[in-house]
Amino acid sequence: MRVDLFDFALPPENIALRPAVPRDSARLLLAQNGHITDHIVRDLADLLTPNDVLVFNDTRVIPAQLTGRRGNATIGATLHKRVDLRRWQAFVKNAKRLKPGDRIDFGADVFATAEQKNPDGSFTLRFLGDEPVEILLDRAGTMPLPPYIASKREIDERDAEDYQTMFAREDGAVAAPTAALHFTDELMASLAAAGIGTQTLTLHVGAGTFLPVKADETDDHQMHSEWGRIEADVADRLNDIRASGGRVIAVGTTSLRLLESAAGDDDIIRPFAGDTDIFITPGYRFKAIDGLMTNFHLPRSTLFMLVSALMGLERMQAIYAHAIAQDYRFYSYGDSSLLIP
Repeated sequence: MRVDLFDFALPPENIALRPAVPRDSARLLLAQNGHITDHIVRDLADLLTPNDVLVFNDTRVIPAQLTGRRGNATIGATLHKRVDLRRWQAFVKNAKRLKPGDRIDFGADVFATAEQKNPDGSFTLRFLGDEPVEILLDRAGTMPLPPYIASKREIDERDAEDYQTMFAREDGAVAAPTAALHFTDELMASLAAAGIGTQTLTLHVGAGTFLPVKADETDDHQMHSEWGRIEADVADRLNDIRASGGRVIAVGTTSLRLLESAAGDDDIIRPFAGDTDIFITPGYRFKAIDGLMTNFHLPRSTLFMLVSALMGLERMQAIYAHAIAQDYRFYSYGDSSLLIP
């Protein structure tokens, strides 16, 4: 499909620069049975049914944004995928000033060697010393806020908490699974009281999620791979829920993409551990999920393509037109939607 079919005009004032406070006071658009209705996130228990299950991503965002020096050159690095205990792939700002073998000083006694330049333009960085890389990043890194926020304001101490979900357990993401940012202890209690279950999986979201689609056709776009895991007991529970007539609702496109990666053509979800580069566009047949809770996405993005695959492109265009007209807040710190095809 042509990428320009997924374009739309978004007023800059609709881009959220801070999250709602409290988190579950964000607005929630429900699209179901051909209708659009407006709610807030704390209404969620009333919008689902007993025996539904919400699937969350428990990845934890690491301070993966680094700024350093290579000689007189300033080098910016955004880590996006772990290679091993000491090496990460990174997108590099001012990459023309960096070549394999160069050493970068990130400050705070944190150094890395640029080992190689990869076909996608990223570099493989090897962090020096014996301290775990996680400790080095805590010392020298900052939260990797999306460009549409970081370009408009300074990253500050609030973001260390704001850009982390309540489910964050497993270190490794360089972008938050933002649909889950809306959840609070109070909301989880109301869901449990309504008989709505929860399960977790892990997908370490990479910085590739922010990259624009530069190709003219969707078939020509290459997704970056991300590492994920679904435990056997989680897969079994989700299959049992669907077999008994319940619905699996993915919280966020990251959860959805991993569930779909783990499902076979028989619609059975299987245990999974490894990389996925699944790219979901209109025409895809969903095998593992019955609905999606997700924030509002960028024009021409792979995530808007995904929700268009779930609901239909014309339907999503109408949903987004409603959201813009009603002043919903877009992107990572914005409002949310519940999409039930």
